Amino acid sequence: MLRLPWLYSRKRLLAAVVIDAGLFSFLYIVAFMFRFRALPGISLPIGTMIAFWLLSSYVVGRYHAAHSVLSAEVIKSFLGTGLVLFLSLGVYLAYFWLTSSVLGVHDSRGFLVPLLILFSFISVISQAVLSQIIRSNIQSLQHWLFLGAPATLGIINAHLAWRRLLVDITLAADVNHVIDGGALAGYNGLLVTDFNSVSTDQQKKLLSLQQIGVPVLSLVGWCEQVLQRFPPELLTDADLLRGEFSFARGTIQKRFKRLGDVIFSCCLLVLTAPILVIAAVLIGLQDGGPVLYSQLRSGLDGRPFRIWKLRTMCVDAERQGAQWVSKRDSRITPVGHLLRLTRLDELPQLWAVLKGEMSLIGPRPERPEFEQVLERQLPHYRLRHVMRPGLSGWAQVNYPYGASLEDAANKLSYDLYYLRNFSFWLDLLILFKTIRLVFTAQGALPISEESVKP
Repeated sequence: MLRLPWLYSRKRLLAAVVIDAGLFSFLYIVAFMFRFRALPGISLPIGTMIAFWLLSSYVVGRYHAAHSVLSAEVIKSFLGTGLVLFLSLGVYLAYFWLTSSVLGVHDSRGFLVPLLILFSFISVISQAVLSQIIRSNIQSLQHWLFLGAPATLGIINAHLAWRRLLVDITLAADVNHVIDGGALAGYNGLLVTDFNSVSTDQQKKLLSLQQIGVPVLSLVGWCEQVLQRFPPELLTDADLLRGEFSFARGTIQKRFKRLGDVIFSCCLLVLTAPILVIAAVLIGLQDGGPVLYSQLRSGLDGRPFRIWKLRTMCVDAERQGAQWVSKRDSRITPVGHLLRLTRLDELPQLWAVLKGEMSLIGPRPERPEFEQVLERQLPHYRLRHVMRPGLSGWAQVNYPYGASLEDAANKLSYDLYYLRNFSFWLDLLILFKTIRLVFTAQGALPISEESVKP
């Protein structure tokens, strides 16, 4: 499966949302014009139904941008739409039954239920048409011309191949020909790894190209726009000295972030308390061992703190020392596998969020014994310590469970992106993506087959 570039995937998501919202509104207006049953008596506001449909569709992945086999995509769309229809009907019927006797609302089931079913079929068709339109134009998405060292291009292409992004980069043979504009036809823009390597006259010509609308990006700017992450081996000390990867504390956004951590954690603990009790009983019945286990993790400024999680492994899982988890790790219990898949084992960490040792969104805290290795082998690794670690993060919603040095390097690249682009809206995006991953049980298992000692 190929991944669409970031900006294009966001446009695809926006188009899918607009299509569904427009179709639902259109069908409702048509029904109103033909004076179908009891339109004014619909108990649940129509806007709420649309919002719930759109949110549920995003969570189950109906709007997920992907380029796969068309038949598989249509089947996935039918299954996802059926699930969203079931949830929407359940919410409406539950609301109606709970409020009809109290508020005296009219029975509008004869209108809204057929409308939702009809809309579901039309929505599947419209989303399939949208996917086909994307498919017909997919091969001409992004083509970039590259000015820089071939070795650097090799590193970039390796990251493109790993992500399977629909991006092509061509090494420019004649720098002067490119800068004069003669070689830019058919390219999305120009990627320049080092502006200091070109002459003053060439820099002026690059500026002229930029002023007429040709994208001329630095390596950092290109990584941010296309990769949505910063591979640490591509960042220099000069990039860091510009202050773009700092994390100023005490700002209003940070205070709002902390307030949101406290409020959301309290609500989530209350809502999930019954689930935690059931999970605790299942863990206890399985082998009679402790329900919780704790580990030391590195937090803000590298200070160690203790986290608590629901136990997902056998009691003596680390009798041979600390190990990363492998894809088919025999230490994971059957109940633990389910807890890991749904990420319910992470819920006790909300206590660390309330204490201020963690945040809801941020880089995942790593074990100190692993970090001793990672700091020696990964450049700029300690940058992730300038912010509180998180229950979820940009790396967690974009990369599967990490269980090797290569995984740690890739996740660090996403942490660096979050560090440079932190905002309330990015946190909100990560929160919604986390909800979708939890609901679809994705990204909770490691890629590597074998467990590795630090």
